[in-house]
Amino acid sequence: MIKLKYLQGYPEHLQNQIRSLIKEQRLGAYLAKRYGGQHSIQSDKALYGYVNTLKQENLRTAPQINKVLFDNRLDLTHRALGLHTAISRVQGGKLKAKKEIRIASLFKDAAPEFLEMIVVHELAHLKESDHNKTFYNLCCYMLPDYHQREFDLRVHLTLRELPDPS
Repeated sequence: MIKLKYLQGYPEHLQNQIRSLIKEQRLGAYLAKRYGGQHSIQSDKALYGYVNTLKQENLRTAPQINKVLFDNRLDLTHRALGLHTAISRVQGGKLKAKKEIRIASLFKDAAPEFLEMIVVHELAHLKESDHNKTFYNLCCYMLPDYHQREFDLRVHLTLRELPDPS
């Protein structure tokens, strides 16, 4: 039986469907049919503009984002596809916080739907730090099919780690 480390929290019947697609070597075709394209955001500047546009559309009252970038150091070994940080500094008598969002570089070549899902996830952390019901409700507010895209992204990550069939 194939171990699906990215899908462990999902029901067994869903995992069995993915195992079946892997066995039949149809998993890549399934994902290509659903998410065939690749986004055009390749620079940190373009990513910053994209993130800020999504923030303005959905979270106007959230804190300003000071820095957004693709990060080569974020990868699956660190179990992070995106990262949000707040760096606090004392300047004079005031505490200043700078917000950063880092997106794993593997998303430079991903489908636009996967990049959007990761960005929405990190933006939701501006309002809610924990992965709780409020957090996921906010994600679904910004992206109604958030849960489906998260599942499909996990399937995509599973496909990336499969050995080459040839």
